[in-house]
Amino acid sequence: MAYKNLVIVESPSKAKTIEKYLGRNYKVVASLGHIRDLPKSKMGVDFEHNYEPHYISIRGKGDVIKDLKKYAKKAEHVYLASDPDREGEAIAWHVSHILGLDPADKNRVTFNEITKDTVKNAFKSPRSIDMDLVDAQQARRVMDRIVGYSISPLLWKKVKKGLSAGRVQSIALKLIIDRENEIKAFNPEEYWTIDSQFKKGTKKFDASFYGVDGKKKALKNEKAAQAIVTRIDPKGDFDITKVTKRERKRFPQAPFTTSSLQQEAVRRLNFRTRKTMMVAQQLYEGINLGGRQGTVGLITYMRTDSTRISQVAKHEASHFLHENYGEEYAALKIHKTKNPEGAQDAHEAIRPSSVLRTPKSLESVLNKDQMKLYQLIWSRFLASQMTPAILDTMAVTIEQNGVIYKANGSKMKFAGFTKVYDSGKQEKKDNMLPDLTEGDTTKLVKNDPNQHFTQPPARFSEATLIKTLEENGVGRPSTYAPTIETIQRRYYVKLEAKRFEPTELGEIVNGIIVEFFPDIVNIDFTAGLENDLDAIETGKQQWIKVIDEFYQPFEKEVTSAETKIEKVQIKDEPAGFDCDICGAPMVIKLGRYGKFYACSRFPDCRNTKPITKEIGVICPQCHTGQVVERKSKKKRIFYGCSRYPDCDFVSWDKPVGRDCPKDHHFLVEKKVKGGKQVICPNGDYEEPVQK
Repeated sequence: MAYKNLVIVESPSKAKTIEKYLGRNYKVVASLGHIRDLPKSKMGVDFEHNYEPHYISIRGKGDVIKDLKKYAKKAEHVYLASDPDREGEAIAWHVSHILGLDPADKNRVTFNEITKDTVKNAFKSPRSIDMDLVDAQQARRVMDRIVGYSISPLLWKKVKKGLSAGRVQSIALKLIIDRENEIKAFNPEEYWTIDSQFKKGTKKFDASFYGVDGKKKALKNEKAAQAIVTRIDPKGDFDITKVTKRERKRFPQAPFTTSSLQQEAVRRLNFRTRKTMMVAQQLYEGINLGGRQGTVGLITYMRTDSTRISQVAKHEASHFLHENYGEEYAALKIHKTKNPEGAQDAHEAIRPSSVLRTPKSLESVLNKDQMKLYQLIWSRFLASQMTPAILDTMAVTIEQNGVIYKANGSKMKFAGFTKVYDSGKQEKKDNMLPDLTEGDTTKLVKNDPNQHFTQPPARFSEATLIKTLEENGVGRPSTYAPTIETIQRRYYVKLEAKRFEPTELGEIVNGIIVEFFPDIVNIDFTAGLENDLDAIETGKQQWIKVIDEFYQPFEKEVTSAETKIEKVQIKDEPAGFDCDICGAPMVIKLGRYGKFYACSRFPDCRNTKPITKEIGVICPQCHTGQVVERKSKKKRIFYGCSRYPDCDFVSWDKPVGRDCPKDHHFLVEKKVKGGKQVICPNGDYEEPVQK
């Protein structure tokens, strides 16, 4: 097929979508990501000649490069249309080098969304490759290579093979370990609350103890709580001394950035960060809507730290709201939110490419995960263009003998943006107090003193770790998912009940880096480096100068560490039983993917076994083995028999060791909204939910 123009993008699905828009004069092919990179076998940075990177063709990309050259020879014009960010700019630059193109030629095309009009308009105004963007990416790549290929060999030599270190991953690991140390050092303190119920006429309402004699008072023990209880007359009247009624507005949140999307997808959809980005990529690159519409990119570019929205998208949203919800729901003036400090603001926020493509209209073409994420992005964007929710609130102060109680109530007056998107932070439901006025009296129904203890800070979840990294200016939108994946793959941390816990190996590695490479785990230092990379992107800094200022002190640290770090011995622990092959004692070893049982005579005897956790239930199938907790390849917990493969019992839900009273099938425990519930998987028997 004849063509005048060759367009090179990263992915085949993106190529397929764009080719349909551009017509027969264009051939669109994919480079399948980067085609050149630093070599894996050596540092690949020339320290004697201004840190010049030695790029080589990536192994396995030979056929791709050969095809690109073949297609380019036949074309009159070659356009480079990789993603509109640093990484995409660098890919375009590497492709231009391979094909012998001049980076100064106007052959670079970028677009923030893959829709017909946007793509066609982008090809009307191609530009030259932005070398500032390329240099910013090169600087990050070279800096990360210097850190990784300097510290990792030390960890291999002093601890064990297969370890690695990096700028962002080292800080993420340190944050998790610091939080764990806070939890270990935490001393709970006792405190008491008094939750009470009052009655006005037939209407009951809740209030809580506030203080005495006009001042707020903390109740540190039972004695203090009882002193309050005995000070009041439970049968006497309580005075309403203050009533405050007001109208409160709750404004919508800004549209998603990469990190806020990752956080909300973890919280609402239970999506891992990597999964969120994978599904978002599919929505961005295009979904076949069928009929005349064909393949369309459903969302804008998903790697962004900006909350900015184009005027076209705002006008479309306003028109949609007027038609579908009424003018009272369309905001005349959008509530302004600040971009995160250090945000590059290179692209718009993540939004639907057209708000007219409602989630309902796409039910037949999106799979379950795509629908969930699109619904989230669509509703968050539309809500951001809506009027605030309005609540009627009421605050009441109740007193008797100097003892003060306070009650708060609220009622939704106007739903506003919550009609489309509930942020999850609003009041659970209307909780309006009775019609009270100052000078009224009320009766006490019950006083309920309760003991509590202060709680340690929570371990990081994926969402809170990303939020903390972003707040501290560490990393950028594209780095969070690979960072989290790396620290788990290296077995520096493990995810237990959706929270990160450091491993023994992680603590060893962190200890070495903190002692010998303090700058690498210094948040301010790393955030400063991110600012330098941003300055390179805008042409305010030279990338070689930034690398040199980093490398000179770092090189001295590496030289010092090579002589000072002592060999770490990770000792095998006795397993407490013997090898069933040779009879030698079994030990617990630490491997790349965690701990496992192995014969102490290794390598003469190579018997190994996974470490499993018994749940105290006899196997309901063979009635001999124990039910043990196992993990699938995707780290999902399931339950099987300890006698596997002799017994192939398996269950995703946890057996409880009892049989169903109706059909005698084994009962299991399922997680449900509000707690756990014992059910029969084979029938309609179920027990009450346990919180």
